[in-house]
Amino acid sequence: QVQLVESGGGSVKPGGSLRLSCAASGRTDNILAMAWYRQAPWKQRELVALSTNSGMTNDADSVKGRFTISRDNAKNTLFLQMHSLKPADTAVYYCYVHLPTPAWGQGTQVAVYS
Repeated sequence: QVQLVESGGGSVKPGGSLRLSCAASGRTDNILAMAWYRQAPWKQRELVALSTNSGMTNDADSVKGRFTISRDNAKNTLFLQMHSLKPADTAVYYCYVHLPTPAWGQGTQVAVYS
């Protein structure tokens, strides 16, 4: 099994920046891809950004040009650098690991308000 520990959430004003981290431990050898999802109140969980083992990344249209996903494979850590944050980015952000048995982090809150 894989354990995920997220950090880096918080409150920020519109236009601000945050960097999320997700450290994976345990049986990480079979990780196929890692991703960030988010869930705003009363909304469905949505994919924010994806990083595959081959180095490909994919971002949701709503965050293109503002968010960057990256990985430190040596440390099994996933990052999400967020710039130009908007109130619409307010959500709980979850780290996701694609495995034969997928794993989710506990979530970290991001709040963007004036």
